[in-house]
Amino acid sequence: MSVIDQIRILIIEDHVLVREAMALTLAQAADQVVCQQASNASDALAMLEENPDCDLLVVDLMLPEINGFSLLGAIARRFPDVPALVVSALDDRESVQRAMKAGASGFVSKASPSNTFIAAVRTILAGGVFTPETTSPDSGNRNRRTSQASQVFAERFQLTVAQGRVLELVAQGKSNRDIAEFLGLSEGTVKVHVSAILRSLGVTSRAQALVMIARAGLRV
Repeated sequence: MSVIDQIRILIIEDHVLVREAMALTLAQAADQVVCQQASNASDALAMLEENPDCDLLVVDLMLPEINGFSLLGAIARRFPDVPALVVSALDDRESVQRAMKAGASGFVSKASPSNTFIAAVRTILAGGVFTPETTSPDSGNRNRRTSQASQVFAERFQLTVAQGRVLELVAQGKSNRDIAEFLGLSEGTVKVHVSAILRSLGVTSRAQALVMIARAGLRV
């Protein structure tokens, strides 16, 4: 297997045992995973400057000196093509939204099982966005508040719940910026969701998606 075939992942976490556990778990996510480790944001940025050919960053939010939110912003500016997955104990709604707005491609709570972590990694490596519905103790209440339209869209078109929400807002005529503000995501994340939705529906434009929704007899 050549170096080109390797999947390079940089784990940015200040606790050694957690980093090592993540590296062991990541070995299950895909073949030929090569993990590098950094204990703080400064070291991580230096490693990326030296070798920007990285497939994924795994970022903790509670880092010393420079926190994960600031690091995400720096990565988005300096290495916009490198996706970042946040894995953090700070899994409240505000932290999740703030991380996604800062440029993260996914969020996993440290309270989540390893299979959720692996699923997030695989989703992001495939070019997707991972926003699980269970990120904090109050997520059950939030799930119950998910609109019926979102659930119907997700089920009818075989979308994720997050994509169903985005499609519902697309059907309401909202722009990517409006959707981002409404859901607490970055515009880039919304664009990824919209692209995935269009692929799932087998269409190439929002207008065609709206025609499909109308033909399916779905109402917002």
